[in-house]
Amino acid sequence: MRHLISLVLLFLSSLGLSDSVSAQQTGSAGGAESSFQLEQNYPNPFNPETRIPFVIGDELFAEGRPVRVSVRIYNVLRQFVAAPTALNHSLGEGLPVEDLEYVTPGRHEVYWDGRDRAGSQVASGVYFIQLVVNGQTAPVRKMFVTK
Repeated sequence: MRHLISLVLLFLSSLGLSDSVSAQQTGSAGGAESSFQLEQNYPNPFNPETRIPFVIGDELFAEGRPVRVSVRIYNVLRQFVAAPTALNHSLGEGLPVEDLEYVTPGRHEVYWDGRDRAGSQVASGVYFIQLVVNGQTAPVRKMFVTK
């Protein structure tokens, strides 16, 4: 267990987020408290698929421009595993959320089928969700894949 905690802290440190993550955190973006928020995926643990909600605040649209959003899934080795796909996006379903423009504030969701970028089902274990909005990163969240 100590080894796993050390690995998790190493991973988070590499993302520059080790001091902003705890199991009870709400996911508010540091420095922009209500601007955007990563919520916990559900179900969690999951097999084989999950949804990941996030919130984009009104203030990010004050200048009338869309915001750019990326959601990334990493494994405990800090390897990029996948980019989930958008649900109910204005441009359509199934778009990878990699620098994707959102034009409305509010609660949004992405979907992950538990597969890596090559299309293979990922192994059971701990994975991390990273939300980036307009270049700013929200605190990382943990999720668990079970078989």
